[in-house]
Formats: sequence, C-alpha cells, structure tokens
Amino acid sequence: MMGILGRRQAVRLVAAGIGAAALARPGLAQPRWPDRPIRIVVPYPPGGSTDPVARLLAQDLQTRLGQPVVVENRAGAAGSIGTESVARAAPDGSTFLFHTSVLATEPSFKQSLPYNVLTDLVPVSLVVTGPYLLVVNPTLPARNVGELIAFARANPGRVNFGSAGTGSSGHLIGELFALRAGAQMVHVPYRGGGPSVTALMQNEIQFIFDTIPGSRGLVEEGRLRALAVTGRERAPLLPNVPTIAESGLPDFSNEFWLALLAPARLPAEIQTRMADAVRGAIAEPGLRDRLLALGMVPRGLPPQEFEAVLRRDIAEWREVITRANIRAE
Repeated sequence: MMGILGRRQAVRLVAAGIGAAALARPGLAQPRWPDRPIRIVVPYPPGGSTDPVARLLAQDLQTRLGQPVVVENRAGAAGSIGTESVARAAPDGSTFLFHTSVLATEPSFKQSLPYNVLTDLVPVSLVVTGPYLLVVNPTLPARNVGELIAFARANPGRVNFGSAGTGSSGHLIGELFALRAGAQMVHVPYRGGGPSVTALMQNEIQFIFDTIPGSRGLVEEGRLRALAVTGRERAPLLPNVPTIAESGLPDFSNEFWLALLAPARLPAEIQTRMADAVRGAIAEPGLRDRLLALGMVPRGLPPQEFEAVLRRDIAEWREVITRANIRAE
C-alpha cells in the first residue's frame, strides 16, 4: 500500500501536471482579447478635429476586433481630466486614449500634471499627421516665406502673429518659426482659433498657423494668402503650396498628430494587436479618403516608432518653451 508521503507526492505530481498543461495552453491561462467592449477616451468635447477621427476609427475597429468600440468624450482641464482617467485605468485592453500632439507640449508647459506622459501611458499607434498652414493677410508685402522672414528682420517687433491662446499649437509653432527664422515676432493670443482668423482678416495681425480645413476656404476666396505648409512634404489638399523647408527654412518641419495610447503595463500582445488593427483600418480606401479630406495623412506608426516621435517632440517643445519663456496663463 502507498504510504501517506507517497500519496502526497502523487497528488503534488498530478497538480504539477495540470499546471503545466494549463501553461502550455495559453488560451486557458489568459482570456482572448478583446473579450469585452473597448472604450476610446477623447479628452476634448465633441466636434473639432480629434473627435471625428476617433469616431471614424472606432467604426472600423469594431468590425475588425469583434467587440463594440465606444468613443467617450471626457473634457476638462485642457485635456488633463480625460488623460488622467486613462492613465489610472486598468491595463487590460479595454480602455484607450485618443490624443493630439498637445500631449508632447504638456510636460514643459504645464507645471504640474496628475500623470507622467512617458511612464503612465504607453504608445500604441500614431494614427495620422497633418501640417499647419502658414497664412498671411493679403496686404502684407510678402508672397513667400523668404520674403516674410526678410520683412520681419527689417521690422523687428512689428510683425505680429496670432493664435488660439497662450500655449496653443498655433502659438508654439509660431515661436518655433520665429526662433528658426532668427526674427523678432510678437505673439498675440486670442480666445480661440476663430477670433484669431478674424483678426488676421482685419489686419490686426500679420500671420497665423492654422489647420488646412480652418483656412483653406478663405485662401480660395482670396481673403487670406497661403505661403507654406509646415510638413516634410506638400499637403494633398494644397499641392501647389510649398513647404516651409523648400521656401525659406531648409530644416524646418513640424506637424500635428493624432494618436492612440493606453495605460502603462498594457500587455505587449494587446499593444501589438491594436496597432495592427489601426494600421489595417486606415489602409482601407474609404477611411483613408475621409482622413485625407480632413487635411490629414494616414500613418499608422507602430508603438516603437510612435514612442520615438513622442520623445523627440517633447524634447523639441521643451527647447522652444524654454527659449521663448512661455508660461501658462
């Protein structure tokens, strides 16, 4: 007969065998992802440019992933409330963040954030990029970037550019432009993008950096003049408008981006699968054409490449914000 010790050893061996079998079959150890609805948090109100892209993407992802994909707007504190909610969420693949390149300016511009962009969030996919459009009042005696720079250098402190407010994208890229051009230009903040465009048309200011959809119609009507786009290549919607790099500042390039992130410690296999799903979605002709019509270029950069862009942009904006002595109001 088997003794007590023998029986105990046999039980242990059986248990170990069961455990090994479970480990050998990952489907038993970990549930298939996604196994529940997915929530994409947009940290801004409905409307604008971020929300529509998130919703277009969600529609396609829902089909690809076989689970409902819901966009939730959690606005407040210039995007910080929604971002923090994702940073504090469980890293189980059920919650994602759809944010803008503003995320790269926050570490330098905001003195205290309730999250760390690089350690509390993990990059998933840089979905789209888009250039800014440099537009001037038609009465300005500058028909290209080189002439604008020359005019600003000849009139230090007398060339004003507007933006939607201190620390906005238009403000920061205007400061970057002034620094690279080596010219003294004065920033004039407004309460929103609309008022800055109105001020430009009324010749209160001389130029702004706007989104292409924001100013394209006014350019076509002749009420504003487009000098250049800020991207590395010409914009599909405005193929006759040169880049800043090819028309005055050879090394200048800056674009906004919209991207998907998740809570830190998201399992790598979920991160990869979601990135693959995004890349497949924006490759679809229907979605791709709709994004291009919004002035955006589909990218679908994988996590590692997106992280490199994020770190580069954080460093670049830190330099601009420091050199221009920009402080939150």
